[in-house]
Amino acid sequence: MPGSYNRKDHFYNKAKSQGFRSRAYFKLEELSAKYKLFRTGFKVLDLGAWPGGWLQFAGKAVGPKGLVLGLDLVEIEAFAESHIKTLRGDACDPHVQQQAVALAGAKFDVVLSDMSPKLSGVREADSAAAVALAEAALSACRFCLKEDGALVIKLFKGVGTEEFVRGARSSFKKLAREELEASRKTSNEYYLVGRGFRISNV
Repeated sequence: MPGSYNRKDHFYNKAKSQGFRSRAYFKLEELSAKYKLFRTGFKVLDLGAWPGGWLQFAGKAVGPKGLVLGLDLVEIEAFAESHIKTLRGDACDPHVQQQAVALAGAKFDVVLSDMSPKLSGVREADSAAAVALAEAALSACRFCLKEDGALVIKLFKGVGTEEFVRGARSSFKKLAREELEASRKTSNEYYLVGRGFRISNV
């Protein structure tokens, strides 16, 4: 579809021309503008952070007095900014999550997850894998997110997603769903934004 192709080109080229590591930068920018996710000095954990588009935006949003830590299975190219740090490891592993908190010196104000499974082309399997990653991100909040903090999770429309959303509602004072302008037209992704985290309900 020509419309989808041009749209993809626009955000890809915009990211490259402005020195951002991925088009995902604009997704987090869009979410932040609506939900006011970041403040100067905040600590932010980004699960599945490679190649670092969200790290770039979050680092700018919290400033040098804050801390942004990107966690991924693959090595993330280091940043010039000293307050943007990276850690290689499994974002779903509680021991790695606790290591992230130790590096930050405290729990995080915001946890982000743009994690996606390796797609098989089998919709049911891919949907189940995506929900499993979303569940892992929510579970990570038990170790990593401050009381009353915020969480952003990528989800895909499909089997099991609605059940996950219903279950997640009790963990936050407010829970919203967003389909983003910066997402590809051909994508069925959307984002879940939770604010006012309730640790006791995870």
